Amino acid sequence: MYSYLPCPALVACGLLFLGGCGSPDMSTSQPPVEKKSAQPAAVRTQITLALNWFPEAEHGGYYAAQVRGFFEEENLEVKILPGGPGAPVIQLLTAQRATFAVGNADQVLTGRNEEADVVALMAPLQMSPRCIMVHENSGIQKLEDLQGLTLAISAGRAFALYMQKKLSLKDVRIVGYPGNVTNFLQDPNFAQQGYVFSEPFVAREKGGDPRALMVSELGFNPYTSLLLVNGKTLREQRELVEKVTRASIRGWQSYLEDPGPVNDHIHGLNEEMGRDILDYGAKILQDLCLPEGMAKEELGRMTERRWRELADQLVEIELISAELDAGAAFDATLVGSKGDAP
Repeated sequence: MYSYLPCPALVACGLLFLGGCGSPDMSTSQPPVEKKSAQPAAVRTQITLALNWFPEAEHGGYYAAQVRGFFEEENLEVKILPGGPGAPVIQLLTAQRATFAVGNADQVLTGRNEEADVVALMAPLQMSPRCIMVHENSGIQKLEDLQGLTLAISAGRAFALYMQKKLSLKDVRIVGYPGNVTNFLQDPNFAQQGYVFSEPFVAREKGGDPRALMVSELGFNPYTSLLLVNGKTLREQRELVEKVTRASIRGWQSYLEDPGPVNDHIHGLNEEMGRDILDYGAKILQDLCLPEGMAKEELGRMTERRWRELADQLVEIELISAELDAGAAFDATLVGSKGDAP
């Protein structure tokens, strides 16, 4: 993901505590969008949806549900709160300062390990977009080849710890993730983390020669951009949860089919995200959301096998207890079976 300054609304609320490296205009001005109106706003249930990052393609389905009126058709008034570096989505849910949030599966399990009552409802991205970006002329073809270079990753993050556990990383100097591609462009011996539809695109646009190596190839592949809710809300407001989940699934299905107008909207919220990178992101998302011929009707599904596999990996790198019940971390009743299917 590419880094920008956090949303002023969240800063004002004290909800972001780590700064970014960019400076987008995160004003509330938005391009006009055509919506269907189901009921007058006065009778709609008002909720908030907190994002884990600035508005980007990885949130496209949620914005599609908003701008195309799918939330309104469920008689919901949804305010989407942009995030940024260190966006505390788990804390926002547990403190009930956001009704719903967007996060990744490893965050859910590590949060629950700290007694956060957070539950995942649907997983738009079946495949993790996490990658390590290297230079094409470095000769590095796979993650196991990483050696003798500087690697910028977020220390302490699950994927970083897993990489350090599984790879030799001979003569690799690990430094903090800078939040931009400047060092990558200047140093042919520099590699860094990214999302496959973000940093590599930016680096190439700026004249670089990026090659993206997917972390999922190591077997670490957490569901991404999940719709999350507080367990208390799930238990006590089941109908509301069903409405939000249903509208979000429709939003993601429609975004994959026709991202253009929604990308215009996202660009209006985050001008650092131009239409070119947003359109590229939407294209890459096709295979991340619907891999290996997965039908659009199955979008968002989750399985217990995947959750337990991730939990075992987090136990291996000592981020969660082996006693944690991974099956309680998600509710897949609206999007698929809890069985062992892939």
